[in-house]
Amino acid sequence: MPYLLASDLPTESAGKRFRAGLERPGIFQLPGAHNGQSAIQARNAGFDGLYLSGAAMTASMGLPDLGIITVDEVAFFIRQIARSSGLPLLVDGDTGYGEALNVMHMVRTFEDAGAGAVHLEDQILPKKCGHLNGKNLVSAMDMATKVAAAKKAARDIVIVARTDAAGVEGFDAAVDRAKLYVEAGADAIFPEALNTREMFEKFAKAVPNVPLLANMTEFGKTPFYTATEFEEMGYKMVIWPVSSLRVANKAQAELYASIKEHGGTHKYVDRMQTRQELYDTIGLHDFEELDASIIKTIVPVMPQEG
Repeated sequence: MPYLLASDLPTESAGKRFRAGLERPGIFQLPGAHNGQSAIQARNAGFDGLYLSGAAMTASMGLPDLGIITVDEVAFFIRQIARSSGLPLLVDGDTGYGEALNVMHMVRTFEDAGAGAVHLEDQILPKKCGHLNGKNLVSAMDMATKVAAAKKAARDIVIVARTDAAGVEGFDAAVDRAKLYVEAGADAIFPEALNTREMFEKFAKAVPNVPLLANMTEFGKTPFYTATEFEEMGYKMVIWPVSSLRVANKAQAELYASIKEHGGTHKYVDRMQTRQELYDTIGLHDFEELDASIIKTIVPVMPQEG
C-alpha cells in the first residue's frame, strides 16, 4: 500500500525512478492509465512505468482534448495514479498551459503531485490530438523558451519535448526543432505522428544519443508496431495512451445497451469484474487490517434463482 504506509513509500523521487527506467537496457514500456484502478491493473500486469494521456483524461471527464482543462485538474489525476500504483508516471502537459511562467508552474505542480516525467508540445491553443488534421505550431524559438523554462523549474522530473512538426512543416523541420529543443534542455524527444517505419528510423538516426518516445495509439497515423520493433528502430520509450480508456468505454456502452434491452445486468454479469476481484485489486483487506476498528469484509455470495 504505497499510499498509507510510510515503509512502503518509494525512497527516491518519481523523477529519479523514471530516469532509472530510461537507463535500463531495453525499451521503457508505458501503458496509458486513466485513473487509479487502471494504474493498479497495469502494475499488476508487470509494468513498471505508466503514461497519463491528456486525451484519455479529458475523454474520461466527457470533454474533448482541446486544451480545456487546468493544471490542478490534471494534478488530481496524477495524485491518484501515483499513490495507487507507486509507479513513475509520464504526464501529458499539453502546451504548458501558457507561456514560460505557466510552464514552470505546471512542472512544479506536476512534480509535487508525483509525476516522474512530463511532455510539452509545440502546438498553439486550441491544440488537437497529434494524429488529427488542422494543427498549428508556435515558432521553434518560442517552444525552446518553454523547454528551457520547464528545465529551470524541474528538480528530478524528466522533461520531454514533443514536436508535431512532421505533419505540419515536414520531416526536416521536425528534426531541426527536436535538435533545438535538446539544446534548450529537453531530456528526451517525442516526434508525434510519424507514419512509416522509414520515418521512425530516419528520425532516430537524425537525432542520435537522445531518448526518443514512440506513440502507439490506435486509430491514428502510426501503423501497429510492437515495443520490440520500436526498440529496433531506435526508440527508448513507447506509450499506448488511450487503450485502457477505449476498452473500458466500449465495455460500458455494451453494458448500458444490455441493461436497456434486458431490463437488468443479468445478461452481462459474466463479463464483469467480480466484487472479490475488485477488492483484491484495490487491497480492501490490507486497508482494513490497518484499523482494528474495521471488521473484515466478507464478500457476499450472489443468490441464484431456482
